[in-house]
Formats: sequence, C-alpha cells, structure tokens
Amino acid sequence: MAKLKVLIADDHSVLRAGLRMLIDAQPDMEVVGEAADGGDAVAKAVVTEPDVVLMDLTMPGLNGIQATVQLRSTMPETRILILTMHHDAAYERSAAAAGASGHVVKDATPERLLAAIRSVHRGEVVFDMHNVVHDIVDAATRSKASRQAALSPREQQVLRFVALGYTNQQIADHVALSVKTVETYRARVAEKLGLRTRADFVSAARLLSTSAAADPSEQGPK
Repeated sequence: MAKLKVLIADDHSVLRAGLRMLIDAQPDMEVVGEAADGGDAVAKAVVTEPDVVLMDLTMPGLNGIQATVQLRSTMPETRILILTMHHDAAYERSAAAAGASGHVVKDATPERLLAAIRSVHRGEVVFDMHNVVHDIVDAATRSKASRQAALSPREQQVLRFVALGYTNQQIADHVALSVKTVETYRARVAEKLGLRTRADFVSAARLLSTSAAADPSEQGPK
C-alpha cells in the first residue's frame, strides 16, 4: 500500500527535523521533501508531488498563504495543512480563503497533527474554529449564487453524485443515462462553477440549498 506523502515547509530546521522523525515513524506516511520558504515549497512540491503539504505561515520570500494560493492553482489535488504558532481565527480565515484544507497550531499534540494530516488527505477540512468554515461558505455562497442558480436540476443531481464519490458509470446506472451523457453534464457543472477536483465538487454541493443533503438518488430527473 502506497504511503501518504508529506512535504514539510518551515523556516526552522530543528522543527522540520522533529516533524520528519514523527511522520517517518508512521507506517502509513513518509516525508518526501523539506522546504525553508514558500517559494522552495512550491518548487519542491512540483517535483515530489506530495499528498499533503505542512505549510508554515511565516516564512521568508513567499509566505504560507501566498505559497498555498500558488499550490492550489498548480497542484489542485495536493492538500495544504497550515501549521502555525498563531491561535487566531483571522489566520484560519486567511488559510481557508487561500485554499488550505486545515489549520493546526504548533503546540498541538503529535496525535492531533497526525490525525489532521490523515483527515485532509481524505478530503476533509480541519479548522479548530468552526465559524471559520461557516464564514468561508457564506462568502462563497454569495459569490456563486448566480452561477449555481444556472444549474439545471439534472446538473445539480450529477453534482451531488460526484460529491458523494460516484463514478460516471455509477451515476449513469442510477439516473438511467449513458455514461457519455453523464460526462457532458459533469463537464457543464465544472465549467459553470469553475470546478477542477472532486474536493471542489464536494464544496460546491455543500453550497447548494439544504436539499443537497438528501440522497440525490431520491430526487427524480426533471
């Protein structure tokens, strides 16, 4: 079984060494690289293709937020977990807005950090201050409302299936369409909402009305 690949980005070499020892000691993880600044983090991520980047906020050159924005643009499948000394909701909001999947403070327990790494790798979000996620979702809802309103009922249905992890073939079987037709609906949704990864589809599905929480198989075609 392939190990979860982690890149550590922090300007303190002693901290990087400690994190490497902790992560490499896990049977399901390995450190594939280290970076001392944001620019180096972006460059090494392109080469090592990590599953998760542990990103410090305060680094020389590109800071953690700027590096996160660049990585989300160039490597959308890579998850970013911000690791910082700051106990402040403002930093969490900045991290979430930049595209990070989580925020963990440096005085967290090793178990907490390892659990966060595994969680973001699974596509989950890890923010200690829950209002941060609500703020980001509210803002995204306002900015995407008009585009989501343009989705047809069938496109909304396909969006929800993709968010749940269904393959195109499984969706086709559920809604009695051809795989090619499902692919067309999926492409339309991606184009209208600017989606690229399954994580993007999950986020978009959450921004739909509360009916998005229902099983899409229970909603007939319109």
